[in-house]
Amino acid sequence: MKPRKVSISPPKMSVDKKELVRRVQQRLSKQNGTVEEIIDATIEEIYESLKQGDSVALRNFGTFYVRTGRDCWVFKFNPSQRLRQAFGWSSTHKPKP
Repeated sequence: MKPRKVSISPPKMSVDKKELVRRVQQRLSKQNGTVEEIIDATIEEIYESLKQGDSVALRNFGTFYVRTGRDCWVFKFNPSQRLRQAFGWSSTHKPKP
């Protein structure tokens, strides 16, 4: 069975950190400063983990990891099945009803 492709519109805007903070704040009904601190800390922990050569797996989003090349580190991202399904790249993920 061929995977069903989800219609995704071309990006209308770029979601920068300020907009991401606003959206999370609205979703969780939290204060702006608290959300920004949490996002900053999360990004910093991801950064530090990758610098140490650890991978970072975010359930239902994907895994970030680095591999060493000949003269450099190569940054990689492996999207989750849920994210692949959203773009029609997967035939195994079944969305929740």
